[in-house]
Amino acid sequence: MSKPFSGVKILDFTQVFAGPFSSFQLALLGADVIKVERLGGEDSRFTPLSKEWADRGFAPSWMATNANKRILGLDLKKPESVEIVQRLVKDADVVMENFRPGVMDRLGIGYDDLVKINPQLIYCGISGFGREGPQANTPSYDGKIQALTGIMSITGHEGGAPLRAGFAVCDALTGMTASFAISSALFQRTHTGKPQLIDVAMFDSTLSFLSPTVVDWTVAGHRQRQFGNQAISRKPTANLFKVKDGHLLLAVNNEGQFISLVNAIGKPEIMDDPRFADWMLRVENEAPLREIIESVLTTEDAAHWDEKLNAAGAPAARIQTIEEAVAYPQLEHRDVLQTVEGPDGPMTMIGSGFKLAHGGGSIDRPPAKPSEHTEEILEAAGYDAAEIEAFRKQGAI
Repeated sequence: MSKPFSGVKILDFTQVFAGPFSSFQLALLGADVIKVERLGGEDSRFTPLSKEWADRGFAPSWMATNANKRILGLDLKKPESVEIVQRLVKDADVVMENFRPGVMDRLGIGYDDLVKINPQLIYCGISGFGREGPQANTPSYDGKIQALTGIMSITGHEGGAPLRAGFAVCDALTGMTASFAISSALFQRTHTGKPQLIDVAMFDSTLSFLSPTVVDWTVAGHRQRQFGNQAISRKPTANLFKVKDGHLLLAVNNEGQFISLVNAIGKPEIMDDPRFADWMLRVENEAPLREIIESVLTTEDAAHWDEKLNAAGAPAARIQTIEEAVAYPQLEHRDVLQTVEGPDGPMTMIGSGFKLAHGGGSIDRPPAKPSEHTEEILEAAGYDAAEIEAFRKQGAI
């Protein structure tokens, strides 16, 4: 069974996380992604968090977003490399890049240049702030966007310092936004035949995912603040609670769940207490309500309450580490984790975050060495052995 993007050819000039994460999603679904990488490999291959892997150009964070891709090593400052790109784009469907706006234009392979060669080309540029505006040429990183979009101002405990998310959330959101934009453009082209210039900004993408919080301010004038681990519903029973061996996250957000909670912890009398008669009163009297609930929860460990409360209809979860999350039994039924052949043998990686009834995402090609597929790609483009050797001597490949 073919995958949704089988037959789609993508020239991917992106690096680091947001762009490669986006092209990886399309590669999982069948797109032939040719990753154009500088000679020797991009910096993120050598991220020193796992030195034994980075020393070989296979940093795990790089491998996580670059499986299923073919690697073409080019020095884009060489005119011969530009000529190679111009030939490859003739039958490409998509070009992706995340240089600062204008860089690809100066190299002679920007949208206006390439669409003349391929009049149906979809070109996706990813940047911090987009192609226009006073910040267009400002360098951007995930932490900077978390700070500027307000994420850090509403993360953490009240009165504490601003706090960034524990992973590169803005990069991930931007990557998914770019994947959706490219998918939309590919579909649009099926009935218009027209090219498309896609301009994806990290700042815009992140604000889009923050829309409930943003509109709470722009429409209702509600100024958000830090609420620690409390849910956006602001229900006092949708928060982090102490248990015997640490903490438990309760996600009790409606009346039925609240009734299930008080019954499961053996405190049905809470329902008769006038301080807790409705949600507004429960918010006003959050401290005594929490004291009653924690007086019971601290008698048992998190695993006990996780099982008991969920069985009773009161959503709860113990706090798992990443190690525990990837061993979560539910994953055995979801095919999210895949074992693939890596540089030193089998390794476990993450595939698509959704399932299709047929033709779903899968990792079919391991992460590759720098320039690993250069000759294969050039031969398929019509270059002969002598021409390829000449490119090599000129330092273009």
